[in-house]
Amino acid sequence: MRALISVSDKTGVLELARELHALKVDLISTGGTAKLLADNGLPVTEIAQVTGFPEMLDGRVKTLHPKVHGGLLARRDLPAHMAALKEHSIEQIDILIVNLYPFEATVAKPGCTLEDAIENIDIGGPAMVRSAAKNWKDVAVLTDASQYAGVIAELKAGGISQKTKFALSVAAFNRISNYDGAISDYLSAIDFEASSASPTTVRGQFASQTNGRFVKLQDLRYGENPHQAAAFYRDLYPAPGSLVTAKQLQGKELSYNNIADADAAWECVKSFSEPACVIVKHANPCGVAVGVDGLAAYSKAFQTDPTSAFGGIIALNCPLDERAALQISKQFVEVLIAPSYSPEALAVFKAKANVRVLEIALPPGGDNAWSKGQNAMDIKRIGSGLLMQTADNHELQLADLKVVTKMQPSPQQLQDLLFAWKVAKFVKSNAIVFCKDGMTMGVGAGQMSRLDSARIASIKAGHANLSLQGTAVASDAFFPFRDGLDVVVDAGASCVIQPGGSMRDQEVIDAANERGVAMVFSGVRHFRH
Repeated sequence: MRALISVSDKTGVLELARELHALKVDLISTGGTAKLLADNGLPVTEIAQVTGFPEMLDGRVKTLHPKVHGGLLARRDLPAHMAALKEHSIEQIDILIVNLYPFEATVAKPGCTLEDAIENIDIGGPAMVRSAAKNWKDVAVLTDASQYAGVIAELKAGGISQKTKFALSVAAFNRISNYDGAISDYLSAIDFEASSASPTTVRGQFASQTNGRFVKLQDLRYGENPHQAAAFYRDLYPAPGSLVTAKQLQGKELSYNNIADADAAWECVKSFSEPACVIVKHANPCGVAVGVDGLAAYSKAFQTDPTSAFGGIIALNCPLDERAALQISKQFVEVLIAPSYSPEALAVFKAKANVRVLEIALPPGGDNAWSKGQNAMDIKRIGSGLLMQTADNHELQLADLKVVTKMQPSPQQLQDLLFAWKVAKFVKSNAIVFCKDGMTMGVGAGQMSRLDSARIASIKAGHANLSLQGTAVASDAFFPFRDGLDVVVDAGASCVIQPGGSMRDQEVIDAANERGVAMVFSGVRHFRH
């Protein structure tokens, strides 16, 4: 039995080679990998000795040879294939261990040039992987270090099963597909301009074609409704602290709707730096609050709309202790999310086996969207097409606000306005959010009329016995007429934040001055459809 090893990422390869050698598998290798094995006392045949040709063109050509691909592609059950191998002195290759040049990692680096990217496009590796994966019945192809231990265990037990070889083949083709997709996406986004002096390249945000690369996590029982089939996928390289990194500690399997609502709740709650709680129902926050700890934040969030909170999704951005767990357990909750749980808190929910308890580590934080756990792109499926846009990761700062009224907001009002604005970003349009003292007081979402959203928010506050007097109001888009402003002021609002930008802005500003309320413009709209 012979194994060909040619890896860029050498994680675990030395241990693998030692195991193969102990099992009397002959080792063939290329370049740096061969040197690594030889330097550690393992007998290895360099690929140039197999092909009769030296590695050429700075390593661009080394495995593109019939003695390699013939050994990988020959079917052992076809006499004609075996005769061809014998006639041309080609030996079989039974195991292929290959991982590819780090193209994805290279293009992710700041300052990566087109030349850097091109030199990290692997040619021989994908060719060998395809050959071995095509001939999976006779060749085991390993493309990731996580596969090494399982294959060695099967070899020690007598041989690699057909089931395993097929699974390795599927994984290999998936890897090649993702690799080629990454190359295609990168090159398709290049704007190439050649001048008489030198060609220049600029990488745009959007490729001319896209190759969505996702990994299936699980099949779901059904989709939004029982007659729809569904599955749950993650990005090939998920952002840290995103929902797909969650660990489910207990509870029933997550449903399609659970996952969609859980994502809405988690994305909102992790945008706060202080302890916060977000309760979501049907993709909209129905209660959001900050507090000194999880219990305080939850208690305030629940007050906003206890009716809608029934059967909702609850997310906290701080550890959940027993006190908060005991309070939350008094209501019916579908999914509970937190970065961590005390043993006592988990014991509380153990008695409620149907509650789905998820643990998600918060993103590390930093200056870029990735370290903050934010998606770079939003994608929406339409009939036979996709809409793609950069994600709405805008974070409004106090210095960004423009006061447009005679009445100046107080420092406390400014904090309430920023809080309301942060919540409105996660509410379906048209969005109207009343807030006070770090707590939502009324939320109006998803109406065709901004007036209706404002009225609904006021009605919900009344049902929850909450007074809207002195509240701050956020509107995710501008008020096109003064009537929307009049509705929120009539309800009790004392200050308003909105993007501005309407041709009737002055009419609305005049109305605010007439009503004696403060109004600030954010200059940014947050439509969420």
